[in-house]
Amino acid sequence: MGFRMGIVGLPNVGKSTLFNALTKTAAAQAANFPFCTIEPNVGDVAVPDARLHTLAGMAKSKQTIPARMTFVDIAGLVKGASKGEGLGNQFLANIRETDAIAHVLRCFEDGDVTHVDGRVDPVADAEVIETELMIADMESIEKRLQGLSRKVRGGDKEAVQQERLLRDALAVLEDGRPARAVDVADEDRRAWGMLQLLTAKPILYVCNVDEGSAAEGNAHSRAVADMAAAQGAAHVVISAAIEEEIAQLPDDEAAEFLEEMGLAEPGLDRLIRAGYDLLALETYFTVGPKEARAWTIRRGTTAPKAAGVIHGDFEKGFIRAETISYDDFVTLGGEAQAKEAGRMRAEGKGYTVKDGDVLHFLFNT
Repeated sequence: MGFRMGIVGLPNVGKSTLFNALTKTAAAQAANFPFCTIEPNVGDVAVPDARLHTLAGMAKSKQTIPARMTFVDIAGLVKGASKGEGLGNQFLANIRETDAIAHVLRCFEDGDVTHVDGRVDPVADAEVIETELMIADMESIEKRLQGLSRKVRGGDKEAVQQERLLRDALAVLEDGRPARAVDVADEDRRAWGMLQLLTAKPILYVCNVDEGSAAEGNAHSRAVADMAAAQGAAHVVISAAIEEEIAQLPDDEAAEFLEEMGLAEPGLDRLIRAGYDLLALETYFTVGPKEARAWTIRRGTTAPKAAGVIHGDFEKGFIRAETISYDDFVTLGGEAQAKEAGRMRAEGKGYTVKDGDVLHFLFNT
């Protein structure tokens, strides 16, 4: 089960630098000119989770395999992207293929790094991108409504549902709000997701600050925080320059560098966790002598569906899930001790997996 987060923003805000640090590669060429990135770069990133290493140590697992999230570095958007400016159509298509958006905003002053509009105003930058995505959505909706008209007249139930949702989205867009402002009923969520509207995707604002502001932020990042709060969106403060430097250091030197900078952890860890939260994801674990592994699921996933993340046959032949909470596993000293203490539960098909569950699936082949 893959989850893709697109990294977007205006040119020269630090997207590719951030991507390089995330993936610890130089796959995304970072340069001080617009459209440095044309084709999207894709990288899988381990989700930091100290619980996995604790479990692996207790079980003496030979391998430790973390959960992963995919980040997509998408080329810089500009005003007019919805009309094709700056290869905008191609970039908008790349965004459409992601599950969520990490919107990188320039929150630093640096005369050596050009800005496409010649100023540093992250809130205005956010509005430029949001406007382009909204325009693209409105144009897409209008075309789709035309295409659906015949089926709607014929009484096609799916078409009628799509038309209703598209009109709901168009109404909020015309009111100057993104499609994620639509209140979607539970029975419509699947159909809503299939519309793939750009502004329906959850958004995380990433404030790229100077090195000196990495710990506390600055006036620019605080303005973004206020904007995000007003929208009900999330934000993180990060210095892409620091993260890029940390990515090149051995772990012990990186820890020492972070301490010198007054940072408790890499900003990238916070970014990845924020992305995890944004997508409503959780982790469950499988633990044994061969490997300890973290698996990613959406909140509210039932045991059979969680088993299916490992292999489709696990879901099809699901019998039950032997379940131990992370806290019980650690507090009692491992699987055998938890079982002896009566803390291992046999859960059936209706069980909703909890974050941190340690699971062993029984299934028919």
